[in-house]
Amino acid sequence: MRVITLALTLLLSLSSFAFAQGSGIQEVLQTHRAAIEKGSRKTIEPAITAIAGSGLPAAQTVLQKWQQKDMWQRKEDGLFFWAEEIARKTYRLHDFDTGEPVGDYAKGDLDQLKPNSGVRAMIGAALVQFQLSDPDPTRRLDALTAIQRDAEESHLAPLSASIEGETNPAIKARKEQLLTLLTIRFGKDTATRVAAIESVSTNISLDTRAALNTLLSSRIVFDPPEEANKGRRIIPGSDDLSIDAAFELMVDAGAMKHVPTPDERKAFLLEHIDDGKVGGVPLAQLDTQEARDRAYAALNPGWNPLVSKADLVQYEQFYEVFDERDRAVTNAAQEALKSIKTRVGLNQTLDLLLDGISLASIFFLAAIGLAITFGVMGVINMAHGEFIMMGAYTGYVVQQIIPNYTVSILVALPLAFLVTFAAGVAMERLVIRHLYNRPLETLLATFGISIALQQIAKNIFGTQARPLTSPAWLDGAWVLNDVVSISYIRIAIFVLALIFLGLFLFIMKRTRLGLETRAVTQNPRMAASMGINPDKVNMLTFGLGSGIAGIAGVAIGLFAKVTSELGSDYIVQSFMTVVVGGVGNIWGTLAGAAMIGFLQKGIEWMNPSNTLAAQTYMIIFIIIFIQFRPRGIIALKGRAAGD
Repeated sequence: MRVITLALTLLLSLSSFAFAQGSGIQEVLQTHRAAIEKGSRKTIEPAITAIAGSGLPAAQTVLQKWQQKDMWQRKEDGLFFWAEEIARKTYRLHDFDTGEPVGDYAKGDLDQLKPNSGVRAMIGAALVQFQLSDPDPTRRLDALTAIQRDAEESHLAPLSASIEGETNPAIKARKEQLLTLLTIRFGKDTATRVAAIESVSTNISLDTRAALNTLLSSRIVFDPPEEANKGRRIIPGSDDLSIDAAFELMVDAGAMKHVPTPDERKAFLLEHIDDGKVGGVPLAQLDTQEARDRAYAALNPGWNPLVSKADLVQYEQFYEVFDERDRAVTNAAQEALKSIKTRVGLNQTLDLLLDGISLASIFFLAAIGLAITFGVMGVINMAHGEFIMMGAYTGYVVQQIIPNYTVSILVALPLAFLVTFAAGVAMERLVIRHLYNRPLETLLATFGISIALQQIAKNIFGTQARPLTSPAWLDGAWVLNDVVSISYIRIAIFVLALIFLGLFLFIMKRTRLGLETRAVTQNPRMAASMGINPDKVNMLTFGLGSGIAGIAGVAIGLFAKVTSELGSDYIVQSFMTVVVGGVGNIWGTLAGAAMIGFLQKGIEWMNPSNTLAAQTYMIIFIIIFIQFRPRGIIALKGRAAGD
């Protein structure tokens, strides 16, 4: 009876083994059992390919568990499962196809498959085709990123198959773009690849340019075969190919023998000294390079020291040979890159214009207050930069009290105006009003105040830069394409500059203060005779200019370092903006800011490695400009113009 029971048990085990081998993914695993057990990167590829291409629902699970080192082999029959540890050194095995548990086993009865990093990378590449259709959009995007980073020909088919069922428009567009790039590199026929190349001839993205440049990768070859995909002819001695490199190419091709260096020739002569002579020439006569070369030539009749490498290579054929063998593909890639290069140039021009507008906005904000104090009142205020610094520090202090960055900025802007307005009024009442029409004394006094304010800021806040953090909605940049972008902070500063332009025009054209300021500017004596108090107007005007500088400080502090020297970085540009634009004219200030902003960005674009040189060239240009237009772009008549 016991024998019969054992026989039945054995029969059931064999039946179970046969069933497992013939059902689902287990059959594929058993077919490639030896390679899976060995786990060698050199032999594992057929197994991974068979699993990924089986079309079975469990294929993805097998690859994921294998990659995560969660695939186990039962020693008694060699079957593969995934396992979970239920107790110390005890594991519950699960069938890959059904996910159902098949029993609990001690660790000693199992072998854990631990693929090395190379095998895991191959498994990861195979998993991409499953991730492309994963319900989780994040995983689909991760799969696209993985393909884009390390594309292979095997990705082409699964990527193409996943597009039709894609429901997310953004992901679908990215899949289609990536499919085009893969077709360019791995397409099966020339017509398909050329069509794909032509379809991206207007796309200036970095990925597109990288894919096309990959097709045009090349090397320089000496006398290439006729069937090679040759590009331009390379002239030895040019920037592309030195004489020595050309000669070495000929040596490598067997068309020329290696030319020994002077040291190599000297070593050869030393080896062939015979009875105080070398090649029949006494050693005493070998005191020059020419004599040594003659001795070397005597021992090596085929060598001629009078023939240089340049003579040997100048009439030979050297060509650029593309790694891509299909000439139609490389021709299409070259044409597409020409078209893209033109569009990149246009977009770079647009990006440069946006940078110029951005910088002009910053200069305008920094200079608009000075346009009032210097342009309207004729006061050379060297402490104007310190009012900008005070505004920036005001924003920093507000952020220490109000942690919400949006609210703190909204509070800091009017508070900075009030603080610097009060400081400007105090400065005008205590110092400036006693120095009207005395420009040298005013310059010296305000310069001293500037130094004092910087030292006070250092005593209060220290010398370390303080952060003035922008709200989260100002983080990042507005990106039009891979060439054109501008940060949201700079857009906000541009908008703020427009607001202040409108506000200043409203004050000067529509308010009593503006009317009185214009009257005092044109003729202070006549204004006083009409009942206008010039001292009061000067005080309020100076305070207004200082208050606007404080607001500019908050805006500038959002992207610049808030230190006691912050104002020093903008005082020179502010004066240049006002003088170049036209003293006392808001439109002139705007024109001056635009001119200086675009000029500086243009010079930096031509000489990007040296910003200091760009500023130097800009100052030289402005000095020359003022020689021809001493009153600026838009001249103003009246007291401000010196009439």
